Amino acid sequence: MQANLIVAINIAAIAVMLVCLYQVFKLRSKIPGGVVGKQWRLLTVLVTLFTVGYFITPFFTLLPPEIINLIVALIFFFGAIYVLITVRLIYRIIEELTN
Repeated sequence: MQANLIVAINIAAIAVMLVCLYQVFKLRSKIPGGVVGKQWRLLTVLVTLFTVGYFITPFFTLLPPEIINLIVALIFFFGAIYVLITVRLIYRIIEELTN
C-alpha cells in the first residue's frame, strides 16, 4: 500500500515537473534579454535540473543512503536558489511596473 502511494506521488510529481518544464521553455521566447532574460535562463537550467532529479526519485531504493542524503541536500540547496531567483525576478518586475 505505502509503496503504491509513493509510486503514485512520484509519477504525479514527474508529470507536474514536465508541465513546468514545458511552460518554462514556452515562455522563454517571450522573455526579453537583459537582467530578466539572464535570470530566466538560470531558472530554465534549475527547472531542467529538478526535472531530471524527479526522474531519479523512483530509483532511490536502489541507491546507498549516503547518495540519497547528498541528492536531497542538493535538491534543498538548488531549491533555495530557485526561490531566491524567483523572488528577485518578481521584485524586479513589480519595480518596473510601479515606476
